[in-house]
Amino acid sequence: MDRKNQTWISEFFLLGLSSDWRTQVTLFILFLAMFLVTVVGNSLVILLIRLDSRLHTPMYFFLSVLSFVDICYTNSTVPQMLVHFLSAWKSIPFHSCVFQLHVSLAMGGTEFFLLGAMAYDRYVAVCHPLHYTAIMHGGLCLRLAAGCLAAGFSNSLMQTIIIFRLPLCRNVINHFACEMLAVLRLTCVDISFNKVMVAISGFVVIMLPCFLVLFSYTRIVAAILRIRSTQGRRKAFGTCASHLTVVSMCFGTAIFTYMRPAAGSSAVQEKMVALFYAVVTPMLNPLIYSWRNKEVMSALQRIFAKLSEEK
Repeated sequence: MDRKNQTWISEFFLLGLSSDWRTQVTLFILFLAMFLVTVVGNSLVILLIRLDSRLHTPMYFFLSVLSFVDICYTNSTVPQMLVHFLSAWKSIPFHSCVFQLHVSLAMGGTEFFLLGAMAYDRYVAVCHPLHYTAIMHGGLCLRLAAGCLAAGFSNSLMQTIIIFRLPLCRNVINHFACEMLAVLRLTCVDISFNKVMVAISGFVVIMLPCFLVLFSYTRIVAAILRIRSTQGRRKAFGTCASHLTVVSMCFGTAIFTYMRPAAGSSAVQEKMVALFYAVVTPMLNPLIYSWRNKEVMSALQRIFAKLSEEK
């Protein structure tokens, strides 16, 4: 494939979310606040799980990994977006664009696989409670987490190499970041093969974990319905409600956007979805998992109590 048309591009220019100065300042303040909440919230979750031995369980181990992934995900795009809100020259070097696309794709893929692993953890906890500690031992949890990271980065590396080997005729990206579908629009060759690869990648990264989640929760619901006591059912549903909320948000949006190759998606829709995954989801995850979670709130109270005693 001829790459002569690609060699002249040393940087890309991002159109961002708006060209109006007042709107950009408003968006800067809004997304800066959301970014700080995201970083502080997820860091606090990781710290609590690390410091409190009562939270050293498989469920909270996966939650700490998810928080780490969310921090990496939001840091791959949001800081640059914030700088560009206050800049007239919204450019990004070619190699930085490649790195940004690779990291954001890797973190996004890893999150989907992690949600699948967390669904399996909940399935074992509800359906096989007596054997839970034997099945979900530390070694298996580490292997599952490592496998999620490896799968996410492998898929991202393949997609990134394929995309940036294409000859690019333009260097103006209608997006606030180097997003996969937005970069593909810059090519000056037929991208039918790339659309097929996006569909295949979407099936592996999105649909396979989604099928695992559906299988796990089908078994979970069946097991819960067999519980005779109302309190027991409520407690079992409570252990899965937070995870199911996050799963519904993430998989629903991704399937609607990336699993419609025939209809495609607009640039505006791609920006909204990217904002959802880069800003909204990482901010909401620690709130959803921690809100009304007695174990997390108790751990937070114990940490504050220790700090008060030290003073």
